[in-house]
Amino acid sequence: MSKIRVLVVDDHQLFREGIRSIFSSNSDIEVIGEADSVESMLSFFESTLPEVVLIDVTMPGGDGISAIKQCKKKFPTIRFVVLTMHADGQYVVKAARSGAFGYLLKNADKEELTKAVKEASFGRKYFNSEISQLMVGNMSLEGDDPQQLSERELQVLQLVSDGKTTKEIADELFVSSRTVETHRVNMMKKLNVQNTAELIKKAVKLNLI
Repeated sequence: MSKIRVLVVDDHQLFREGIRSIFSSNSDIEVIGEADSVESMLSFFESTLPEVVLIDVTMPGGDGISAIKQCKKKFPTIRFVVLTMHADGQYVVKAARSGAFGYLLKNADKEELTKAVKEASFGRKYFNSEISQLMVGNMSLEGDDPQQLSERELQVLQLVSDGKTTKEIADELFVSSRTVETHRVNMMKKLNVQNTAELIKKAVKLNLI
């Protein structure tokens, strides 16, 4: 049986060499090349098409996720697996939507890397439980409707994010401190968070502030 041909795309040479050495004794997988940018990856494709590409998200001259989307139509036989240090649900969702067959963090061990490459080569998706949790968490964030906050709540939210106290916000809006607290509690319920820090963090993610 022929080996699964893999291309490693990452702008760090030591990391590429590390991946190459991980698979050097593997009887099923062979690293047939390396690329340090999206541009050099596309140049590689002109002469040889790998079956699986391990690609980082952030690289000079173009990001991996956009490259996956771009290559999906042009090179439909290539399966892309993202291999990155970004443990961020937003990146996971973007990668999955752009057509990635897997998403791994750079601390993944040899067994997991091997499994992801094999699954991708069979045309199956590979997202481990940690990555799936990140994805689900981000998708539930996206499900929140920013319009559900009233205009006054958005005003209070902005002032909270500016670091103002309940009393300062009350004075500025000519309302009682109790009214400000009611707004704060209502916003936390609507955005499904437990405290002010989470409220601000989620509001930033939803571009409310």
